[in-house]
Amino acid sequence: MLLMRSVASAMNGVLSPKKDGGPLYQSLGLERNEWLGADEKNRESLFYEMARPAAGLPFADVLAAAGTPMLYQLYQAQADMLAPMRRMAHFADGLLNQMDLAAPQNLFFREAAAAMEMMWRTSITHERPAFGIKPVVVANHPVDIIEEVVLETPFCSLVHFRKDIAIRQPRVLVVAPMSGHFSTLLRNTVQILLADHDVFLTDWKSARDVPLDAGTFGFDDYTDHVIHQLEAIGPGGHVLAVCQPAVPVLAAVSVMARQDNIATPRSMTLMAGPIDTRVAATKVNVLAQERPIEWFDNTLIGVVPWRFKGANRRVYPGFMQLSAFVAMNFDRHLRAEIAQCRNIVGGDIPRADLHRRFYDEYLAVMDLPAEFFLETVKRIFQDHDLPLGRLTHRGERVDPGAIRRTRVLTVEGERDDICGIGQTMSALDLCTGLPTTMKSHHLQTGVGHYGVFSGSHWAREIYPKVRAVIEMSN
Repeated sequence: MLLMRSVASAMNGVLSPKKDGGPLYQSLGLERNEWLGADEKNRESLFYEMARPAAGLPFADVLAAAGTPMLYQLYQAQADMLAPMRRMAHFADGLLNQMDLAAPQNLFFREAAAAMEMMWRTSITHERPAFGIKPVVVANHPVDIIEEVVLETPFCSLVHFRKDIAIRQPRVLVVAPMSGHFSTLLRNTVQILLADHDVFLTDWKSARDVPLDAGTFGFDDYTDHVIHQLEAIGPGGHVLAVCQPAVPVLAAVSVMARQDNIATPRSMTLMAGPIDTRVAATKVNVLAQERPIEWFDNTLIGVVPWRFKGANRRVYPGFMQLSAFVAMNFDRHLRAEIAQCRNIVGGDIPRADLHRRFYDEYLAVMDLPAEFFLETVKRIFQDHDLPLGRLTHRGERVDPGAIRRTRVLTVEGERDDICGIGQTMSALDLCTGLPTTMKSHHLQTGVGHYGVFSGSHWAREIYPKVRAVIEMSN
């Protein structure tokens, strides 16, 4: 109770003197329907300090002195140390919520509940959230979705969102990014696609849960996975890549086309992917260019602690990826946290729940294999191998010009601060073997990176374009 009282008293100066001053989304410069997808990416001050090494700020010297291999161990020790306090805060939050917090005389307890919730929720988790896909309407009838794994490797599961219906729908492989968050980040992407398509999704596993004897996982392995997954869903399929996998997916389809693989997809949609990062370079692209690859290896790569399945595996930790995003827009996140406290104290349940859903997903992180991360930085962001015609797969040059029967759609967001305008569209110029009628591009106004594949703009404006391309190719 003393802990709750002290925290609530400290928060009182933040919560009480001010009112919300308008909707949370306006205060963040967002529309309400963009919150879950478009421009929110960041988190708390603790992570900001951890992100500063990645951003090349002065604090890097402190952790550099400890040695990069120790970074993961230091993070895990901190997480373990704070775990009892977070559990106690979680228990206290549940206890307080048994009271009638809506009563005016219980203002102090509402503030205490807000303090306890912020304490236990602002923590990173390494567990994949549930997909929680809702039933969809097919031919005017609600249909339940059944998740089943149809192909599994140590690093990925191919998940089929099966529907027990007699209608045959186009098969679509959705390739999720291996970029620090779990594939559940594409939950809304899959949900929208399911009404008209038979959807498969790459569910990448956190490298810290993959034993060392499973071997390494590099850029070519990612491309091989895409090829094998397209072969698993069978001929006549379609592929949709979101963000980072745009390059390996384009490489995979190029290899399959050159080999006359019967499972070469009929259409390929590339969404907000770094095909050519020389075009409209963003802060992320500039950072990759400013530092040699040795800096990334020495500064960002950690070793999985001994008590996890992937012990001693070299990884790019998910908490580092999250921290880098936090540092990019820290002030916006801080305002969101303060607004959430006011939502809880003020009893604005819908906004509070919306905030919880987004951050519960965003704070679930996965570790990347070091080989894949370093090869991606080197080959895509530093050397620009694909647009310069130097990208290889298993020693053979990747030639997008070999693609002759796969319709291509590229999609970009007007306010994307991760993948600049024109970077994804560059894929159309590389596909020299396709006529103009088989290549199309869509620039979505008013959305950032996440708004390209999630939220209302995705559902109302972008998805119809994707569906039309699949229909024309089917």
